Amino acid sequence: MRVSRHGQLRNVLRNRRARCGKQRGFTLLELLVVLVIIGMLAAIVGPRYFAQLGKSQGTIARAQIDVLTKALDNFRLDVGRYPTAQEGLTALVVKPAGVDKWDGPYLKKDVPLDPWGHPYVYKIPGTKGDYAVISYGRDGQPGGTGEDADISSE
Repeated sequence: MRVSRHGQLRNVLRNRRARCGKQRGFTLLELLVVLVIIGMLAAIVGPRYFAQLGKSQGTIARAQIDVLTKALDNFRLDVGRYPTAQEGLTALVVKPAGVDKWDGPYLKKDVPLDPWGHPYVYKIPGTKGDYAVISYGRDGQPGGTGEDADISSE
């Protein structure tokens, strides 16, 4: 009995080796077809994704400007005025010299950069109100259209 089991085991191993040797991989043509399909999908989906990414950065900038305006309003409630142009938005996280009623910091972290990595511009007085908080968009320059357009608190 042991001989037959040993012989069966040997036959199973031999058959497995024979099958493994006959297995084939993908052909070059099959790989090229898959790459072409992936490229076509990327060409269709890519522009839509990047357009949506630009819109979401504008939404993030608006949300950050909203947080900054609320912090500026809290600063004004405590101090009785908005930060000067010289104090800037830094006055929301660091107590300005000579300000007694400052009860900050008014932001949980440092003053954020806009989604494109540029600092927000603080203007006092603003063109339409007491102040303006502005992101100059992707290009970091005043004016522009699309993703380069300015986003303002006014």
